[in-house]
Amino acid sequence: MNSTCTPKEALQKLEHFCAYQERCHDEVVSKLYSLKMTSDEIDLILVQLIEGNFLNETRFACSFARGKHRIKHWGKLRITNELKFRNISSTNITLALKEISQEEYIETFEALSERCWNGIQEKNILKKRKKFCDYMLRRGYESNLVYEKVKDLENL
Repeated sequence: MNSTCTPKEALQKLEHFCAYQERCHDEVVSKLYSLKMTSDEIDLILVQLIEGNFLNETRFACSFARGKHRIKHWGKLRITNELKFRNISSTNITLALKEISQEEYIETFEALSERCWNGIQEKNILKKRKKFCDYMLRRGYESNLVYEKVKDLENL
C-alpha cells in the first residue's frame, strides 16, 4: 500500500483539520488525496468525520456565507457562485443565504457603495460610474441594486 500514513492517523489529522475551521467535503477529499489515501479509505474517513460531526456541509455553507458577507462584504451572487464552485447543494446554499438578514445585507451594501463611490478619484462621470458598477458587481451584488444606487449617488 502506498499510504504515507494509516487511515487512523489520517482520521486524526482530518479531525484536527475540520475542528480548526469549517470545511466542505471537497477540501477534505483533496486533503485525504494529498495524504495518499485510497478511494475506499477516503469514503470510510468521510463517513467517520460526518458521524463525529467534524464535517457538516450545511454548517460549512452557513458559516461561509456569514463570514464572506460580514468580513469581505460579498453580495449574495458571489457567495452563491463560490459555494457552487465548492459543490455545495442548492438546498444548503439557500439555507446559507438565509443567515444574512435583509437589513444587514442592505446596510452592508449601502456602506460599501458609499465608501466605493467616494473613493473613486475619477473626474469623468461615465468612467466613475463604470468603475463603481464593475466593483459592486464583482463583489456579487445584484445588478438592479447597483444600478439604482449609482443613480442615487450621481444625484448627490
